Amino acid sequence: MSQFRLITTAALCSVLLSGCSWFGGDDDDAAIQPAELVKFDPEVKVKRQWSAKVGAGAREYFQSLKPAASSSAVFAAGHEGKVSALDVDSGKLLWSTDLEAPLSGGVGYGGGLVMVGTIDAQVYALNGDDGSLVWTADVSSEILSSPQSNGEVVVVQTIDNKLFALDASTGEMLWQHSGDSPILTVRGIGEAIVTDNMVISGFDSGKLIAFNPDNGSLIWEGRMALPKGRTELERMVDIDGAPLLVGDVIYSVTFQGRLGAMSRGTGRSLWFQDSSSHSSPAHSNGQVFVSEEEDRVRAFDAGSGQPVWNNDQLFLRRLTGPAKLAGTIAVADAEGYLHLMDPADGHFVGRIKVDGSGVSAPLLTVGNSLIVQSNSGTLSAYKLQ
Repeated sequence: MSQFRLITTAALCSVLLSGCSWFGGDDDDAAIQPAELVKFDPEVKVKRQWSAKVGAGAREYFQSLKPAASSSAVFAAGHEGKVSALDVDSGKLLWSTDLEAPLSGGVGYGGGLVMVGTIDAQVYALNGDDGSLVWTADVSSEILSSPQSNGEVVVVQTIDNKLFALDASTGEMLWQHSGDSPILTVRGIGEAIVTDNMVISGFDSGKLIAFNPDNGSLIWEGRMALPKGRTELERMVDIDGAPLLVGDVIYSVTFQGRLGAMSRGTGRSLWFQDSSSHSSPAHSNGQVFVSEEEDRVRAFDAGSGQPVWNNDQLFLRRLTGPAKLAGTIAVADAEGYLHLMDPADGHFVGRIKVDGSGVSAPLLTVGNSLIVQSNSGTLSAYKLQ
């Protein structure tokens, strides 16, 4: 299944990146180009606090490792196998462990464990204090998401649409769930939310499912989107970003489907809006923000789902999902720019160049700082002055 998905994705990318043949015949000038950056008067000043090299770039794996954090440390990894911990305030290296393994999923943090997954279907759990290896475990296939833990179980999803729960102390298999596997999917996989009494995860079928973390029994199941269209390409409704839990409400978005809010306790649908994204949504000040297909950033009222604003000035710049930074909403793009927007109406308030290699890893908010990992493997922290 994983080989088929990779071949399918490569084929789709070759079509989408062909430019002239897809959008405008044989004339190169007719190809649709990414939007030029618009000029504006900055309203905030963004300052880089620190920067550190944490590993090799992301391009050959077609997937980006993302950082994770505790209250005092940021954890990051490179695809060649190095996992590092840095002080969240200074960027000082606290520890570094070389697993000498091809990492493709992570980083996750929970219950004192730092967790990563490999292209060879292995999960590594490290001690968050010193980086020592606690255990390894084998699962069914390549891991593209970040393992998550509540301190009792470690939950990880694999590219063949399976969910595994492992004992957080030993790595022993506790239970697993096999999701429905559509013929075509986006190369990516959902990521679980793990609380003391619930595991909530999205699947390639467009379903959001809650499990009992102790035994894997089903608590509830909800469908974020129904496949539509005649072709398998049109019918893809993957949930690839992590669901977002705010209080007792879960927000999630699918590719070619919908953005929606559900009750955490029962899975009851609260509202839906048409949307398409393969990134996680963000929440701030009563609004939900999404980086949509074709790189529009949209804001919705968190209570009702009503659209609030739409910023399409970053068209086709290959945006990350949104994140909040001290009263602003941030996204980064493939050219390495970090863009800050006013959450009230979406206009630009700040911008800074992060790294010429571009940014594809999800952004991470830690307190009043924003952690950004570039495609070259540089980890940086930003604050507003």
